[in-house]
Amino acid sequence: MNRIKRNDEVIVIAGKDKGRRGTVIRINDEDDTVLVEGVNIVKKHQKGNPNAGVQGGIIDEARAIHISNVMLFNPVSGKGDRVGVKTLEDGRKVRFFKSDNEVVDV
Repeated sequence: MNRIKRNDEVIVIAGKDKGRRGTVIRINDEDDTVLVEGVNIVKKHQKGNPNAGVQGGIIDEARAIHISNVMLFNPVSGKGDRVGVKTLEDGRKVRFFKSDNEVVDV
C-alpha cells in the first residue's frame, strides 16, 4: 500500500518549494515521483506551430518532484506527518499518522 496517494494533500519538505502545500495530481511509480498542484513550477520556452494552432512563448509548467521530498499533511497538527500502514480488526489495511495514530483512510 502506498503511503501517498492521488488527491492527498501534501507538504513539501525539501527543495526550492519547501513549506508549500498542494494536492497530488499524479504518481509515477517507475521513478518514485509525484506531481503536486502549484509546486515546482518552471518556465518553458515553447516554439510556436501555426499549422497545429500552438502559440509560442514562455509558459509555466508543473514538474514532478521525488516522493521522498513530500509528507502527508496532518490537518490536526497543521504540519507534515509520517504515515504508517496497519491492519484493522476486520482485516482492512489503512494508513495512519504516526504522531497521533489517527487513521487517514476511512
